[in-house]
Parts: sequence; C-alpha cells; structure tokens
Amino acid sequence: MTKRPRFTWDLGRTKLQLGARTLVMGVVNVTPDSFSDGGKFYSCDKAVAHAIRLLDEGADILDIGGESTRPGAHAGAANAAVDAAEELARILPVFEAVKRERPTAVLSVDTYKSAVARAAISAGADIVNDVSGMTWDPAMSEILAGLQCGALLMHTRGRPDEWKALPEFADPFGEVHRGLDQLARDAARAGIARNCIVLDPGFGFGKRYEENYPLLARFGELHALGFPLAAGTSRKSFLGRIIAGEGMHAKEDAPPGERLHASVAAAVITILAGAHIVRVHDVKETVEAARVADAVLACQGG
Repeated sequence: MTKRPRFTWDLGRTKLQLGARTLVMGVVNVTPDSFSDGGKFYSCDKAVAHAIRLLDEGADILDIGGESTRPGAHAGAANAAVDAAEELARILPVFEAVKRERPTAVLSVDTYKSAVARAAISAGADIVNDVSGMTWDPAMSEILAGLQCGALLMHTRGRPDEWKALPEFADPFGEVHRGLDQLARDAARAGIARNCIVLDPGFGFGKRYEENYPLLARFGELHALGFPLAAGTSRKSFLGRIIAGEGMHAKEDAPPGERLHASVAAAVITILAGAHIVRVHDVKETVEAARVADAVLACQGG
C-alpha cells in the first residue's frame, strides 16, 4: 500500500479535494461503437438517464464522450471517423440536460479536440479528459491554458489504428513514467496551472496486454511525479485476456460485459497504490469496493 498524497484540484468554477477518499468517475459513452457498451447509450435520452443513474450510484464525476478511442478506431488524425461538429452534436445536449437535472454535478468531457473542449466547458463541463495527452491536436495545450478548467492528461503511444503494429516497450513502467514527466513539463510550458493537472498512465492506450501489469504493480511509484493520479482500468482488454482461462495466452478475450470482477479488482489495486480518481463503467460496485480500500488506507494515514 502507498500513502496517498492530498491535493486540491482547481476546476475553475469549483475545486475538488483529492486524497481523503477515492473519487469515482463514471463513464458515459454517447457513441454507437464503444468497446464497452456497443452504443447502448448513444441516444441523448438514454445517455442522460444513464448519467443520472451513475450519479445516484455514487459517481463523483461524470466523463462524457462522443467519440470512441477503442483499439483500431480512426481517431486522432485528420481522417478521424468523427469530426468536431458531429462530436459536439452528440454530447452538448447531454451536458445541457444533465446540468438542468443536477446543476451541481461535476462533469468531464472526454475529447482530444480543442474545439470540442472549449464548447463543452462553455456548456458546463469542468474537466477536459484528453486521452492523447495534448498530442493529437496541437491547439489543445493553448486552449487548456486559457480555459481555467481541470486537465486530466493521459499517457498514450501512437493512435488507436496503429496500436497493433507498435513495437514492444523495453521498459513499460519506465517509458510511461518518463512520458508522464515530459507531459507535465509540456503542460507547464504551455501555461497550464499545476493545480489544474491530474495525470493518468493510460492503461491499454498503446500498451500490449502484458505491458499493463507492470503499470499496475508499480502504480504507486508514479507519485514521485508530484501530481494527483487517475487510473482507468475498467473493462480493458488486458483484463479480458487474463480472465479468459489461459491467461495471456488466450486466443479470445472475455467480452467486456464479463469483466466486472476483474475491473473492480484492478481498481482496488490502484486505490491501494494511491490513485486519487478511478474511471469506471460499473459505478455502484466500484464505489462499494473503494470504500473498503479507503478504510484500509485510512489505517495508515493515507
């Protein structure tokens, strides 16, 4: 177990205290092709109902996204499958409706596009969750510096349609640690305030199945970077592979809908290693597990 440092995350309109307990970020995919739910919440009405349900189950933050960055997706390039206009058409009605029903809800926009980030913040989002770590849209760093919002910045390598062809990491943890350190330095140079930043090692993003386990095992060492940490392991393929019956040698992964227990286990591992935020699809189950893990951390002053 790792003693969890405490921070105040400045979101502009509000502030969140990080470290006293785990914050659970619930995922709302307003997409027809999400790896985790296959478009189950693609319509605005269904997405809003799902968002409200996650809040009722205990989500501290909602992360709303309108473009899938699943493995193989055409994302992060000029030929992205979803342009900014389509992405905004999907998510803005959801932001507006959730804010009408729950005005105090803390909302995050899951996007790597600066134009989408800016519009979502205007519509009530408090956080920009950029899975590319500001690398897929060169304008994102400048936009984040000017928005005065929370910035959740993830380590990734390549783009989703390139991941299968990427070479192996020689040192998975070391590469991610150095990459996050560089990302934080780039954010500072761009003028993004330090107390607005949370870092995420990007489980599954440009990492082979087996390369995610060193990140889990050494997650607590990322505190040396000096920033709050988020972890998004929920329903990821590396969990589906390990539970399929033959470990990493399985020919087919267990489907996303069968990864609940593995997802909760992975979340607890990151919490005990000091994760401040866990991003999950199964909120109720993770909230309950996080309460147990937080009680254990409290016994050591974490």
